[in-house]
Amino acid sequence: MLVSANPPHVLGSARPGDTPLAAVVVLAAGEGTRMKSATPKVLHDISGRSLVGHVLAAARELEPEHLVVVVGHAREQVTAHLAEIDAEARTAVQAEQNGTGHAVRMGLEELGGRVDGTVVVVCGDTPLLSGGTLRRLAATHAADGNAVTVLTAEVPDATGYGRIVRDEVSGAVTAIVEHKDASEAQRAIREVNSGVFAFDGQLLADALGKVRTDNSQGEEYLTDVLGILREAGHRVGACVAADHREIAGINNRVQLAQARRILNDRLLERAMLAGVTVVDPATTWVDVTVTFGRDAVVQPGTQLLGATHVGEGAEVGPNSRLKDTRVGAGARVDNTVADGAEVGPQATVGPFAYLRPGTRLGLKSKVGTYVETKNATIGEGTKVPHLSYVGDATIGEYTNIGAASVFVNYDGQDKHHTTVGSHCRTGSDNMFVAPVTIGDGAYTAAGSVITKDVPPGSLAVARGQQRNIEGWVARKRPGSAAARAAEDASRTRDGED
Repeated sequence: MLVSANPPHVLGSARPGDTPLAAVVVLAAGEGTRMKSATPKVLHDISGRSLVGHVLAAARELEPEHLVVVVGHAREQVTAHLAEIDAEARTAVQAEQNGTGHAVRMGLEELGGRVDGTVVVVCGDTPLLSGGTLRRLAATHAADGNAVTVLTAEVPDATGYGRIVRDEVSGAVTAIVEHKDASEAQRAIREVNSGVFAFDGQLLADALGKVRTDNSQGEEYLTDVLGILREAGHRVGACVAADHREIAGINNRVQLAQARRILNDRLLERAMLAGVTVVDPATTWVDVTVTFGRDAVVQPGTQLLGATHVGEGAEVGPNSRLKDTRVGAGARVDNTVADGAEVGPQATVGPFAYLRPGTRLGLKSKVGTYVETKNATIGEGTKVPHLSYVGDATIGEYTNIGAASVFVNYDGQDKHHTTVGSHCRTGSDNMFVAPVTIGDGAYTAAGSVITKDVPPGSLAVARGQQRNIEGWVARKRPGSAAARAAEDASRTRDGED
């Protein structure tokens, strides 16, 4: 059973209906000066995706005919990122940020100026917005026959938001009043504008051509379209989001952290409800692309990033950071950093291990304390228990690598490969100077520097003969603590003799 940290959002059975979903226009042209960053705001990352990446993922759940992202500030960076995460998304350029209405007009011009069907407009800095909520918005828009439907939310504190004013009889939206312009009665309204809309595509194109710029900012406001359409006799409706947090836009690092916490809690809750044990959600962080098997256990202080998968009954943590790593069923990974690794079923890793890219651990294998591996295949039942580096190596089955072993893979210019066979026993403090092959069933003596191939079943001894130089400390380090200790020991020995 595979459990995703980010399964499809299901907030209801409502679908857009018979009205075609012509396009989604994502507004991502702003600079985001309050982020105080060299990185464009929409490219900041939370939970394994950029802000705009989360929005595109939600928009794709609508299955629109076209998806257009309006770019402006740092458009080369944003466009390059879009090509990586959604190659089919189109881009429209808003060379000058002349308002949200102008941005949407640029998006429509990319599609020929007007489109038939529903056009949904979303902001590129709302990573908590779900596909389910967008589906409900489109379905409400179609069912009510609206010219425009605004996504709203009832918030605990509406300060700073545009208030939704409704007709008391029909419930239709009559106005969106900005906070600074609202009366005391209007400021008491808790239903606010999210900046997300569903439009009739033809009516939207016509209304955008009538938007004026005689306002304090000299910009084309998208919200003016609602008044234009209403004055023309068209219905303006609303769809209330079930969770007001979904509409939150990101403007600074504080809001970024708050959204990350909310999204992380959402991901962990889904995983736990699907059969994953998360011992301490407050100290556990996962990306949207992480998946789990049933009965997986995540211990405190653990980060699971990228395309990481934790298999059925596997346990990860505490204090582990795994990125793009697969952990097999029943494996145990403790206090470990892993990147691009594969941990086989029932294998054990750590504590304090570092698995670098290209590491492949077989069934019931072991990588122990203070062991680093890179581009290494370690076979079934093989153990690298302590204090070793295994790089650019292939090790067979049921072999034991002695403590403090180093696979010397780099000659200063090129990397070379070491092969150790199955059922080998290598001594502690060995150096395997690649390229070299240790045959099946071979042994190597402790302290050996292996520079030549070892035939199967052989014992390799590669170390100098020990030579004791009597009296060296007394001659070379006279008066030292070592010299006094040696002299005392000599007296004791002579007295015993």
